[in-house]
Amino acid sequence: MATQTVPVFSIQRSGERAAFDFGWLQTRHSFSFADYFDPENLNWGALRVFNDDVVQPGKGFGTHPHRDMEIVTYVLRGELEHRDSLGSHGVVAPGGVQYVSAGTGVQHSEFNHSAENDVHFVQMWVLPRSQGGAPGYGQHGFTEDERRNRWLVVAGGQPGVPAPVALRQDATVRVARLEDASLTYAFDPSRFGFLFVADGEAVANGERLAAGDAVRMTGVRDLEVHGSAELVLWDVPPTDVRLEDA
Repeated sequence: MATQTVPVFSIQRSGERAAFDFGWLQTRHSFSFADYFDPENLNWGALRVFNDDVVQPGKGFGTHPHRDMEIVTYVLRGELEHRDSLGSHGVVAPGGVQYVSAGTGVQHSEFNHSAENDVHFVQMWVLPRSQGGAPGYGQHGFTEDERRNRWLVVAGGQPGVPAPVALRQDATVRVARLEDASLTYAFDPSRFGFLFVADGEAVANGERLAAGDAVRMTGVRDLEVHGSAELVLWDVPPTDVRLEDA
């Protein structure tokens, strides 16, 4: 007899995230990261990191290494500047996406491009389907109209789902700007979903969510969201996480 998956629809409230204030950086971690470690909160499927960061004017992360991770950064406010050991350089504006496929290894830096205004972004790490491979960088800008009251695919690697930024994993991230409207999304119940409210308020499957709240789903076929909010939605496969990934 086949085992039936018990649906999970678990809310992590904004205040339940690990929060750190470094002066130049205010950061909140949805999963174990850096000085925050919880063996019961390493990941959600292939989604390994989801950090919500605000960086002060002219400040940022100095050159540091990564390997064997797919890194997607979505800018919510301000401008984020990137440089890396591949010779890549770019500035990402609000609504834009920056992508680093770390592969065999890359070093990069990320700074607030502005000397006057802060920058707010979410940085998300996905475990690749396999280790190794040549590192790569890319960025893509999107208008608010492209995501207004609709799911906009910004990065992905799911077969049959076109994405402007390719991920080396069977995962897709969508964003939306709801303006007193509703959206639905149909999941394969064997996969994992992660919904984040970056700004505003929404109701997801009857549960009220505020800015900074997130929902982890599996075994859930249909998601319905209504409200006025900036949303980020991941559709990822299940996967095991090694402790060294934490």
